[in-house]
Amino acid sequence: MTLHVTGVAGAVRGLFDGMAREPWGQTSPSVYETGRLVTLAPWLTGHAERVRWLVDTQHPDGTWGAPDGYALVPTLSAVGALLSTDASAAADRGLRALAALIPRLATVPDTPAADLLVPALVGQVNDHLHRAGGRPPLPLPAGMTGGRLAAVRRLLLSGAPVPDKLLHAAESVADLVRAAPAVHPVPPPGAGWSSGIVGASPAATAAWLASRPDAAGPALASLEYLETVVRRHGGPVPCALPIPVFERSWVLSTLARTGVPFTAPTAMARDLAAALGPDGTAAGPGLPADADTTSVALFALASLGVPADPGCLLRYRVDGHFCTWPGENGVSVTTNAHVLDALGMHVATGGVSISDSLVPTVDRLAGWLCDHQTSDGPWIDRWHASLYYATSCCVLALDRFGRWGPAARAVTPAVDRAVAWVLDTQRPDGSWGRWTGTTEETAYAMHVLLGTRRTPDGRTERAVARGRAYLLETIDAPGPALWHDKDLYRPGAIVRAFTIAALHLASDRGPRPSVDIV
Repeated sequence: MTLHVTGVAGAVRGLFDGMAREPWGQTSPSVYETGRLVTLAPWLTGHAERVRWLVDTQHPDGTWGAPDGYALVPTLSAVGALLSTDASAAADRGLRALAALIPRLATVPDTPAADLLVPALVGQVNDHLHRAGGRPPLPLPAGMTGGRLAAVRRLLLSGAPVPDKLLHAAESVADLVRAAPAVHPVPPPGAGWSSGIVGASPAATAAWLASRPDAAGPALASLEYLETVVRRHGGPVPCALPIPVFERSWVLSTLARTGVPFTAPTAMARDLAAALGPDGTAAGPGLPADADTTSVALFALASLGVPADPGCLLRYRVDGHFCTWPGENGVSVTTNAHVLDALGMHVATGGVSISDSLVPTVDRLAGWLCDHQTSDGPWIDRWHASLYYATSCCVLALDRFGRWGPAARAVTPAVDRAVAWVLDTQRPDGSWGRWTGTTEETAYAMHVLLGTRRTPDGRTERAVARGRAYLLETIDAPGPALWHDKDLYRPGAIVRAFTIAALHLASDRGPRPSVDIV
């Protein structure tokens, strides 16, 4: 119960100290990514530790990962990896679990590149089963084909340029990656600490590397990147690293939005501003620039008193809303909520650098978000498994920046429906959560209840008191992975910031203090 001892100020200092110690970002290891490294890079330091970690993290039912279809990708990767090791018992349990799981899946969760990864992994496992004999092949889930994977293979074979977003899942076509001229480490050699990274992904980098290099050059830089990543968790690896812009943007914006008193390290604001280019910024090197990270970075900088021109966001505008990146397959309500934050803050602080008025854009975006609320009150998003995250993002953006035009009539009812849903779904122990009560989701729920201009009534006050007690008891407890990447992951510093901010909201209803940069 750290906050009982140090208070919010001490918790914030600890948060920033941890970020300084791990400048690449704090994110949980991934079963999917670790399994791919076992398959693609058995020569890499920590191979035995990765195999042991996969065996140790298998669930009693033979799967890996979370419920509701989220087990599919990690279980396929783990089974494919363990089939090539002496962990035959774990692999066999996983195969039986997959044979039972896949026919039951009505849908596959909307995680990045699932339509590439699942067909590739099923093909890998089936190749092994065919060679071994005695088992029927695994089917693809209902409604999924290998069509997009085949199209990506044709694209690579053609030598044509490859969209940057595909590089994050380059391991899905591992047999083609090394020879494909469009796939290479970024930034180019000589660019500094990030050289050697392909797609911000250990698995994609390992696929490009293909074998252990024995000479200097880009290949050696990629090996150094992989060796650095595997040391962080003693063998297993996360889906994406480094993610400095993502982590710093979310942490700083969360603390500043809720009025947590803190002194922002000068380097954080400076680095965020430097990361912005004509297309905005990416979460980390090797990933494409996106509207989500760009918006949160812009909001953070404006909140710190060092605003930047948000004109780069306009390239993501599509039919009354914003895409995460051009060509996105789907839409994200949290990306649009964050764009509303960034543009709304620019308008609210008197920014005039964009030639056309942003007020109509902001109003249309607020209306679009209201239209995408579910009838029960929450929002659903493609970047997080929990409705509480999506709902908190939308509620906070709408309440602050959604009341400047015709859409304002819909904002108050939308916020009220969201608050009612949050109150109705609190668990007996004071927590909130999709599958079980979690510290992270309880923090998001508290932001919905306390982060708007609504005056809390008696029921809300009682719910907040129970939620605060739960947070104080569990703030240091490990939590599940809920954020969407190729596998679910947990960005530890970001979750910590949301939790600290929720406790601050629950304990302080006074004026919002200022934020300093030193």
